[in-house]
Amino acid sequence: MSVTWGSVSGWWVPACLVLGLLYAWLMYSQPVQLAKAPRYALFAFRAIAVSILAVLLVSPLIRTVTYQPQKPVILIAQDNSESIKLFPNKQAALKEDWASSLQKQLGDNYEVHQYNFDGELHDGTAKNYKDKQTNISNALQQLNERFVNRNIGALVLATDGLYNLGSDPQYEARNIKTTIYTVAQGDTVPRRDLLIGNINYNKTAFLGNDFEVELLAEAYQSQGETMRLSVTEDGRQVLAQNISINSAAFKKVIPLKLNADKKGIRKFAFNLAPVANELSVQNNTETVYIEVLDARQKVLLLYDNAHPDISVIKNAIQTNRNFEVKASLITDIGSLKISDYSMSILYQPGTGSYSALKPVLDSKMPLWFIGGTQADMQALNAGQNVVKALVGRQEMQEVFAQPLSNFSAFTLSDSTQNKLSKLPPLLVPFGSYSAATSANVLLKQRIGNVATTYPLLAFDDESGRRVGVLAGEGVWRWQLAEYREYGNHHAVEELFSQSVQYLTANANRQRFRVYPSKNVFDEGENILLNAELYNEALELINTPDVSINIKSQSGKNYSFLFTRSGQGYQLNAGSLPVGEYTYQAVAKNGKQEFRANGQLTVKQLNLETRQSTANHKLLRAIAEQSGGKMLQPAQVGQLADLIRKNENIKTVVYEDKRYSDIIDLKWIFVFIVFLLSAEWFLRKREGEV
Repeated sequence: MSVTWGSVSGWWVPACLVLGLLYAWLMYSQPVQLAKAPRYALFAFRAIAVSILAVLLVSPLIRTVTYQPQKPVILIAQDNSESIKLFPNKQAALKEDWASSLQKQLGDNYEVHQYNFDGELHDGTAKNYKDKQTNISNALQQLNERFVNRNIGALVLATDGLYNLGSDPQYEARNIKTTIYTVAQGDTVPRRDLLIGNINYNKTAFLGNDFEVELLAEAYQSQGETMRLSVTEDGRQVLAQNISINSAAFKKVIPLKLNADKKGIRKFAFNLAPVANELSVQNNTETVYIEVLDARQKVLLLYDNAHPDISVIKNAIQTNRNFEVKASLITDIGSLKISDYSMSILYQPGTGSYSALKPVLDSKMPLWFIGGTQADMQALNAGQNVVKALVGRQEMQEVFAQPLSNFSAFTLSDSTQNKLSKLPPLLVPFGSYSAATSANVLLKQRIGNVATTYPLLAFDDESGRRVGVLAGEGVWRWQLAEYREYGNHHAVEELFSQSVQYLTANANRQRFRVYPSKNVFDEGENILLNAELYNEALELINTPDVSINIKSQSGKNYSFLFTRSGQGYQLNAGSLPVGEYTYQAVAKNGKQEFRANGQLTVKQLNLETRQSTANHKLLRAIAEQSGGKMLQPAQVGQLADLIRKNENIKTVVYEDKRYSDIIDLKWIFVFIVFLLSAEWFLRKREGEV
């Protein structure tokens, strides 16, 4: 602990002492009744007390320095995916308690944390090896985020190097500034095995059309054999062919032409007949679900000037094969047949463009207005009642998207909402914004770190027509940033696809609608459903209860009650077993009963069975680029010694400096009171009081 003077000079201390002495001398220089000894004592008490009070007025600071040792953190991450159990190295299997043994060997000199991962990162080292996905890069990213600014000594990564989600783990490993030791599980020796490596296909097709599927067939240690491929549609064989295997590591992309002859969700199963002594037959079969549609809904995207947002919006919507987007200049609207389109997106209509848009504005089709630097904001205000913008100056400002948890019009996944809040800002005209009281606001504007009440993206129902408003431009930045950070465009695609699906949903004016967030769910994924109920005036209501019964093909029933959300209903039915399901929802409004039927599918995930040979080359590269080492399961016992001998792994002492006013020290107050009390007591005893 030391004293620092901040903005004042330390030479004030002698001045304070002089002040104390002078004050005491004036009081006790000419005492009449005091003896010499009491007079000197009273002089000292007064001089010290006044000097301390004077120093307090100068307000020096007390600096305290503490040293906090932080033990090195050792992170253990164990792959808990299905491939570890399906394709083990039987000659060098990793012991179940290896992580706990390592923690005991390291002792109290290290802070050890154990995790397991599949598609996500989980606490602890529970090892059931049942998870259907592996995302190594996500596990590394989450560990790096959890222990940012901590003294990470080493990361021990135990896996077979096989991943089917996320980007290349080598790139994420570079962001972790520590030594990485990898434990190589699985077997790198190819064994006799046939498998379907991948299937490329479109999730939708149109009734009566042929469509193509590309299948990657692989065979190992099976040279000279014949691979028998068969394809069935809903249990009925529609195609079969033989493929000759002419190498020990055989791979071939096989194009298959199939026909969409029935409407609805069709199940196509691809199967490779097993050969003798095959390692695994689980990877011989893959199932895909394709939705066969009568026709696409057409969306008209109108704009005044070319902009990179236009292609991003068009491509994002068309990832939902239910929709086809026609992009056109507003000046060419006369050559278009407006009645052919289910909705229209008006991208930044400028001054004078609204007269040309009159056929669209007068129609009953859903509309989506998008503002920005080129938009006529006054005309945009007049064209809709969802969002009003008070814009005075021709200036723009950057705003970030802030998703609202209470948005109820439709469902966005948690990952999409999380991504949207982290994407770059959009450009919106400078001003104040307000949403109609009946509007459903999905995104609000965040300026820097300040969350505002201004709407950025909102939806409403105007006299039976659904209208959306996005106040800013720049979604092309979203697309680039999302791909850079996550390697895909899923958030942007889901946002625009779901928005267009919602805007066009009530075009047929059904009084009661129930629809899942998608028709085919992955195994383990939560089943999300939405419901809408309209009164006779076609106004959304959610007073009555809505129940639903989901029935599997085996006859098992799952009953749920929808939750009211905003003006509609939502249901998270959790995860369901693999299979096909039908559902029937019921709602009663007065004496009227409404029913809605549909179907959904939960497909099996076979990602973990598509690779049987471990990728130890990847694990060696990750370890060596960080200064670590790849170990075989039999060498795990060396980990503790490697960590102890690593000079980069050591306890770090952090210096913590804190400053506080000297007046905050309570003992100084007590000491002053003691001095003045002692002075008063002595004066009292000597008869001076």
